[in-house]
Amino acid sequence: MAAPVTDAGEFERWLNDRLDSLEVDREVYGAYILGVLQEEESDDEKEDALQAILSAFLEEDNVEDVCKQIIKQWTDWRNKSAAKNDSDDAEVQAIARMIEKQAQIVVKHKEVSEESQKRKDALLAQYANVTDDEDEAEEEEPSGANNFIGNEKSLFKNTNVEEVLNRQKQKRDQAREDSQKKKEGDKMQREKDKLVKQDRKEKEKKRTQKGERKR
Repeated sequence: MAAPVTDAGEFERWLNDRLDSLEVDREVYGAYILGVLQEEESDDEKEDALQAILSAFLEEDNVEDVCKQIIKQWTDWRNKSAAKNDSDDAEVQAIARMIEKQAQIVVKHKEVSEESQKRKDALLAQYANVTDDEDEAEEEEPSGANNFIGNEKSLFKNTNVEEVLNRQKQKRDQAREDSQKKKEGDKMQREKDKLVKQDRKEKEKKRTQKGERKR
């Protein structure tokens, strides 16, 4: 038995090959059998019509089996065709749902972006108002107050400069004092070393003189 077909063209090819194997004229009876399969409602009606056609060419023992085989092949093709159509419809529906979902995401993103932009614009507008108010307040301040603030800044600046100069002077004085102390310490150490060296020489000289006297 041939494998189930997946399209009408393949079923027709199978039917033509089967008729050739039965030595039945495909050109005459192929289209006739296909019409019976398409027009008759029940399998029994199909089988009766096919037996009436093929009984003239086949032995009585083989007619029923061949008719059942043709009907089964036709039924398999119809089921395959319906399943393929359902699969195509399901794929189309899946694509449609995907497109719809993507469109919803785009719309939602656009709504969020617009809302975010509105909040940003509101904050910028609020900041601009605050800045304008501060500028106006500065312009309305009396000139005397500005002079007072300027004097305070100048006084603070002068005080800082004076403190820096005093610290630098103190550092220089301390460095000078440390240097002087070091010089005095070095001088005392040199004198001490000189006395020690001289004392050592005198002791060595005395020992030498004592040795000569003993001789």
